[in-house]
Amino acid sequence: MFSKNIFTLLLIGVAFVSCKNEEETPKVIYPEEKDNVDFQKIDSTEIKIADLPILLKGTDYMLHPVGDVRVYSTGNSKYGSSKTKHVSYKVSNYSSPEITGYMSNVMFQHKDSLDLKPLTENKMQIQSITFLDEFALKTGKKLLVYSLVDKDTNRDGKYDSNDIKALYVSNADGTNFTKLTPEFQELLDWNVVLENNRLYFRSIEDINKNGEFDSNDTINYYYIDLNAPKWELQSYSPLK
Repeated sequence: MFSKNIFTLLLIGVAFVSCKNEEETPKVIYPEEKDNVDFQKIDSTEIKIADLPILLKGTDYMLHPVGDVRVYSTGNSKYGSSKTKHVSYKVSNYSSPEITGYMSNVMFQHKDSLDLKPLTENKMQIQSITFLDEFALKTGKKLLVYSLVDKDTNRDGKYDSNDIKALYVSNADGTNFTKLTPEFQELLDWNVVLENNRLYFRSIEDINKNGEFDSNDTINYYYIDLNAPKWELQSYSPLK
């Protein structure tokens, strides 16, 4: 009887590990032709909500974060407690100079105007927006930096943290929205050095094309001159 129970437990354990392995998906599933990767347009039939406007200190523009109603479940009926659903109508959080959350878009509005303009027409999940306030004080140039997901890289039908994170920059009014990270490279981190007006960032490249980012892949180093008329990506190596 005892040995039979052990055998049963072993079978359950093997099944659990097998199911877990089947559920794990790579972060990237590469298309047959790398260059033919299109952005997905926003579905106009989806129901969205917006937070109240945020006026970034030092700018003339209000940002309206746009996203989805989020439903959370608490409790576990498996162990006798009933599940309770909680609905959140909050899209973002603001702590100067950064907005964080799970935003699908941002509407820009001059504080003295009734007109609103979207940041993008492409489907995205914007996870953070940072106003470069110290850079603006120094140069008078007002810029925003975005950390976001712009493609369903693992092809699971969702835009979330399981996809590749990208780095973008724009003017404070949302114009000149520009991607900085090369395709299929995931953003690791970024910072701004005021003394030379540069934004530096690191990204990881899946050089063995196994769909995962690990210690066998390459870390790349880049910067742009924020004060330049055109933001041109420059690579560098700090390890030489």
